[in-house]
Amino acid sequence: MPVDASEALLCWYAVDKRRLPWRAEKGVRPDPYRVWLSEVMLQQTTVAAVKPYFEKFTARWPDVEALAAADDAAVMAAWAGLGYYARARNLLACARAVASAHDGSFPAEEAELRRLPGIGAYTAAAIAAIAFGKRAVVVDGNVERVVARLHAVKEPLPAARPRIRALTDALTPKADAGDFAQAMMDLGATICTPRNPACARCPISDFCTAFAEARPDAYPVKAAKAARPRREGVAYWLEHDGHVLLVRRPSRGLLGGMLALPTDAEPAPAAWHRAGAVEHVFTHFALTMELKCAEAERRPDGIDRYDGLWWPVDRVGEAGLPTLFAKLAERGAAWREAA
Repeated sequence: MPVDASEALLCWYAVDKRRLPWRAEKGVRPDPYRVWLSEVMLQQTTVAAVKPYFEKFTARWPDVEALAAADDAAVMAAWAGLGYYARARNLLACARAVASAHDGSFPAEEAELRRLPGIGAYTAAAIAAIAFGKRAVVVDGNVERVVARLHAVKEPLPAARPRIRALTDALTPKADAGDFAQAMMDLGATICTPRNPACARCPISDFCTAFAEARPDAYPVKAAKAARPRREGVAYWLEHDGHVLLVRRPSRGLLGGMLALPTDAEPAPAAWHRAGAVEHVFTHFALTMELKCAEAERRPDGIDRYDGLWWPVDRVGEAGLPTLFAKLAERGAAWREAA
């Protein structure tokens, strides 16, 4: 791809880049902590969803050492609703590794960044390029789409990814790699969108094979998706004296470390009533979770085995429940009002 495409993109970015809370102003050195935090939060999550979480996190934990010293439960609660909760666990592990093994400073090299918990190839490249100005090949979903269209890559994803990476490498300039990576992301997010791309406004349409073919929507080519499996489960709303039983889920596994309603087995003998079900889609499966509700005459013994605690019903919205259990809690509160 001609170097002119990179130059045209960088010129466009200098004028039209998005103003985002984690981006440094021109002439200001990017903060590696803010770059890292934003990249972790943005994994499989939209910019609009991330903005308030990022601002909340950086106000509460303004640097990596503050985050490293944070209580696990506080971080998991602050993350609630953002999804993909393994990211929050890795976030804490990475912050503590940086604080203890790197004196609170992120390493600048991709290879060193890759050794940190939760930092894969994409995140390491993004931090190296954006925070430290290193030449690194940064390929996210937006970049994949832009490059697949530029070159009309006909091989379906995910098999096409090695070729797309090689093409991105050829396009990445030696200087301004951080701006180039962010420009590619912005182009994919605002102009070269998955549907109805705004080719008339694209700064590199002159270099785009898909545009020349008048078929930008044909790329990237995607392999047929397998049907998402469906699972079923049961959650329990057990209430006593204006409090509901919540449990801390195991640190590993689905929604690990988060507060939730008990699942799988009745937490106590009671007159359980069905209160409907909630549908929720995870990355690899869809879940139908039925809710059963009961009022306990007294707090049952043995909830320690659930790592349980009693939470005020009128403050359950402050518990930091993940989205699935927040939906179930709404049903539980509605059952309580109707009972």
